[in-house]
Amino acid sequence: MADQVQKNPEEKVSCTFICSRDTLDGAYPSLVLGLNAVRLGMEATIFYTFMGINVIRKNYQDKCRFIPPGPLGAIPGMSAMATKMMRQKMDAAQIPSLGELLEMAQIEGIRLVACKMTVDMMGLSQNDFIDGVEIQTAEDYLKHAVHCRINMFT
Repeated sequence: MADQVQKNPEEKVSCTFICSRDTLDGAYPSLVLGLNAVRLGMEATIFYTFMGINVIRKNYQDKCRFIPPGPLGAIPGMSAMATKMMRQKMDAAQIPSLGELLEMAQIEGIRLVACKMTVDMMGLSQNDFIDGVEIQTAEDYLKHAVHCRINMFT
């Protein structure tokens, strides 16, 4: 399969994913796609911005919730119940936790990047993030993304 992705073995195919939400359904797609990209021989970067930046903060992964869409999400207690149900389904399907996926991403070489504007806006510093997170401006991200074959907003 990796042969189908890369025609020239010397040219590494790159991709980026943008994560802007700190919910389970906001955090998982970029990590799953990034992991699959590196396993196909590509380079992958995940750019975390706005509330998505919380995913890469120290001790935050267990706080990510599943918020049902529409009016259900506004009912008190519904998010907690939906999160519990979603985690049970994920456990039953043997899907790694968010913390485990982040660890896998780091081990497998995915670049985890925090948006500098969001870092500044939220009053955060490098010490607030899990090890290995880079802080980059949107301009620097775009300078990289323009050379990538795949750029997705997840």
